[in-house]
Amino acid sequence: MTRSQLTITNSQEELVLSFFGEFTLYDIATRQKEIDALNVAACVATIDLSGLLFIDTSAAIFIDKLQDALISKNVTTSLLCDDSKINATLALVKKYKNNSENLATEEKLSVTEKIGKVIYDCFVGFLSFMHFIGKLFATKLHYLKNVKNMRFREIAFEINESGVKALGIIAITSFLIGVVVAYQSAYQLKIYGANIFIVDMLGISILRELAPLITAIVIAGRSGSAFTAQIGAMKITQELDAMETMGFDPYVFLVMPRILALMIVLPILIFVSDLLGIFGGMLVANVDLNITTQLFLDRFSEVVAVKHFFIGVAKGPFFAFLIASIGIYRGLRVKDDTQSIGFNTTKSVVESIFAVIVCDAVFSIAFTNLGI
Repeated sequence: MTRSQLTITNSQEELVLSFFGEFTLYDIATRQKEIDALNVAACVATIDLSGLLFIDTSAAIFIDKLQDALISKNVTTSLLCDDSKINATLALVKKYKNNSENLATEEKLSVTEKIGKVIYDCFVGFLSFMHFIGKLFATKLHYLKNVKNMRFREIAFEINESGVKALGIIAITSFLIGVVVAYQSAYQLKIYGANIFIVDMLGISILRELAPLITAIVIAGRSGSAFTAQIGAMKITQELDAMETMGFDPYVFLVMPRILALMIVLPILIFVSDLLGIFGGMLVANVDLNITTQLFLDRFSEVVAVKHFFIGVAKGPFFAFLIASIGIYRGLRVKDDTQSIGFNTTKSVVESIFAVIVCDAVFSIAFTNLGI
């Protein structure tokens, strides 16, 4: 490869810029420095490319901009070149430069238009999610119609991935929540000499609200995000398209096993969370309030109705359905780039937690009005 050279003749009458060799992207910086150092006094300039052997598009853009810069300084500029390939490259650059200059610039939206766009995007997203839910229920009816349709091996695998492997973090989180709630409550109860009422507060709050909610939030951050990442990666690598090409329904092979597995395992995780949360509260009650284990358990069996346990566990399948559905839906929304995986994974966690909290609020209002 012959590197380019530039010979400059700068006089009062004429400026001559003669290029030689092969002018490419890697020579532009050097040529720019040489030209920037010039003090152009002439009214006529000639750009001589007759000595060039080759020019790439980057160098052609440089030449075009050089011409424009000289013309803007009221310097009459001419271009000398007898090589048809180089002339064709220069013409190509000038053609697309003219087309790009005619492109319409994006107009800034007003506040009202921005609000309208956000509302419209939310509405379209809601319709898309409803379409997903509709197809999901249609598949579920067909899936559960016959035992032969159920993929027990995949369900068992997802139970292990989403539930069994989450036992550790659920247990630690619930135990610490029980400790913190009991410790903060003990300080207030000691003031009024109502130490024993810590059992009532812990039993109802943990069994009915805290254990289901904390478990669902942890699972949303752990398993919901995993569903989005897995399905999203499969979509990017076109595994979903390959499955459909081979006649396999992704809803049957990928979606339903994950949803059913999470709906089965989440009530079990809530039960574990109940045990560890109550144990943590009982430990604090023993150490800080001098309430023995036997007294704690006797009081617990007297004042905490079993309905609170069943209400908390019954929330599990509903929370699981929301978490799994949103996680998988966001995975199916992933586009053909890795940045989309991160965006949709974040959205799935946020939306799942929000949906769980809203669902829990609806349950609380409904059960309170029903007197349950």
